[in-house]
Amino acid sequence: MGAATTLHSESTKDACGFPRASLALDIGGTKIAGAVVSNEPGAAPRITVRETVPTEASRGGEAVLATVVELAKKLAAAAGEPFAGIGVSTAGRVDANDGSIAYANEIMPGWTNQPVRKALEEALGIPAAVLNDVQAHALGEARWGAGRGAQTCIVVAAGTGLGGGIIARGRILRGMHGFAGEIGCTPNPLGSATLGADDGIVDLEMVAAGTGIERCYRNLTGKALTGAEISQAAATGEEDARRIIRQAGYALGVALAGWTSMLDPELVILSGSVAKAGALWRDAVDEGFTNRISPVQADLPIVDAQLGGDAPLVGATEFLFDALASDR
Repeated sequence: MGAATTLHSESTKDACGFPRASLALDIGGTKIAGAVVSNEPGAAPRITVRETVPTEASRGGEAVLATVVELAKKLAAAAGEPFAGIGVSTAGRVDANDGSIAYANEIMPGWTNQPVRKALEEALGIPAAVLNDVQAHALGEARWGAGRGAQTCIVVAAGTGLGGGIIARGRILRGMHGFAGEIGCTPNPLGSATLGADDGIVDLEMVAAGTGIERCYRNLTGKALTGAEISQAAATGEEDARRIIRQAGYALGVALAGWTSMLDPELVILSGSVAKAGALWRDAVDEGFTNRISPVQADLPIVDAQLGGDAPLVGATEFLFDALASDR
């Protein structure tokens, strides 16, 4: 990682000598969000400039990376102050060694192997640190959201897919390759008892994520509804919808009990669109967890995320400063 820009006065530095401002990017399949972030000692990161552009992922990985670089340049010009570097949250699995994209699914065609960190550092001449978007979300929530003050926690992002992040000793746990926290790959704890399982539902994501809820409902009823429509149907009393929503929550709760037994966190943070499915889903999460956890861990707080769409930007900024401090 290169050296931070030195065009600053002493009053703009943090205790480690870095400029307090940073750039942050959150790269998703639909949009790329960017921000200039102010980092005052002891205070939550404060977003001072925002910019959002469409990803247009169908253009391919090289075109998307060019858009990312241009947005970063625009933010740098708008910053109005020196900045320490660029923190990046991105869809896909990020190589922990070089900040490139080790793998991305069909939502981001051609994003695999894109050299995100290298491209940004070469274009702007400042350090960049790149993290998977769910890991960045987890770090943001752990440091400045629902997990503030905790040293260990699990963050679950239940949306279209099912991702997660593990915070240990106040830092994001990345693992050997950078892929730690892929909780959607956990085996489906309901096994053959899963409703709508006639075409091989083997992973937790295929039961508890938005796409899994849609699939299970379609298999059970023959009707193709979106996750939001299924949640609405459940709220108005449709029994099949209620069974599928409850199943999703219960399976996640059982899995949470297993992760808690293994990692013994201080709390669990729930985020994502599925986490907005209402009391039926949340009660099922609590029931699944309570039925499988040991009594000594049964009082684990399971709380809602607080930072919303800002969490990945905040987490990317935190990861940047962690990386800068480690390099020093």
